[in-house]
Amino acid sequence: MERDITKRLLHWYRKEGRDLPWRRTSDPYAIWVSEIMLQQTQVATVIPYYEKFMATFPTTADLAHAPLGTVLKVWEGLGYYARARNLQKAARIISGQYNGEMPDDIETLTSLHGIGRSTAGAIISIAYGKKAPILDGNVRRVLCRLFAIRQNPSLAPVQKKLWNISERLVPEKNPRCFNQALMDLGAMICAPKNPDCTACCLRSLCLAYSKGLQKTLPVKSPGRKVPHYHIAAGVIWRGGKILITQRPAEGLLGGLWEFPGGKLKEGENPIQAAAREILEELNVTASVGDLISTVRHAYSHFHITLHAFHCRYVKGPLKTTHPYRWVSPEELSHYAFPSANRKIITVLKKGDLTPISFLL
Repeated sequence: MERDITKRLLHWYRKEGRDLPWRRTSDPYAIWVSEIMLQQTQVATVIPYYEKFMATFPTTADLAHAPLGTVLKVWEGLGYYARARNLQKAARIISGQYNGEMPDDIETLTSLHGIGRSTAGAIISIAYGKKAPILDGNVRRVLCRLFAIRQNPSLAPVQKKLWNISERLVPEKNPRCFNQALMDLGAMICAPKNPDCTACCLRSLCLAYSKGLQKTLPVKSPGRKVPHYHIAAGVIWRGGKILITQRPAEGLLGGLWEFPGGKLKEGENPIQAAAREILEELNVTASVGDLISTVRHAYSHFHITLHAFHCRYVKGPLKTTHPYRWVSPEELSHYAFPSANRKIITVLKKGDLTPISFLL
């Protein structure tokens, strides 16, 4: 069965495999960048970001020596910003310790920031043509259905079983195409909700299909309630300039810039919360004015509703442990912001940017 799977999959890939920018190169650095970008992000979204990133940072050394703010700005909008920070951390190690050359063994690759076992296997097999298994989300789904695995794939024993299957399947010859074929089958045919079994080259070998389980496998983890937070933020004006602050380098949205603010406390309205947060965070008093916009945004583990207000700096020596800038409205485009803040900036640009009273 395993030999038949390999043969059929490679034959299908030769005819149906996707033509993607990172498949037109054998550069390990380019393949690494693509694999990191593809984590939790769809191909169609990744392509323009990949092309811009590679044009801006064509080599490991270019990425290693770039300012973090520049890296985050190029990444802006792709989300999961820890990926960008880890890419640069790993690039600096590769540049400093490996003469700019991507390592070609699993152990060394997985010691680098942001590279797990599956990403390392993809780099090894695709860039170097070495036999190495992968187990990203698409591959995990294909294998759970192909072998009718009825246990939750997030459980450690099941993961071990799936890794063993993946390792047995990947051939010594042409592991690059085989692993890419597995990914493509999961993305194009063996979709999460409505697998196109009639078009699948492995249909007659698929145990889930033969048992009518293709729509119920893989077994899903129990759903968790996603918390929803209300956030108040102030676009603080002083003499025609706006105050922005930078988030800590590590943690959620690390290194990005934002308008000061925070979560509403129980019993507060957004206006009260904006004034309090500005005072607590910056040690300044601000007059909270008109609502700019209320935007909603979903992160991976929580959702927010952001209430953004025009605010005028009133008094107080600005004190904060975070970097900050007073910038003109036009300069906002030079900085990387989280998606919710960028929605506010879009609204600002559509209207009269600066309230006349705030210019005084």
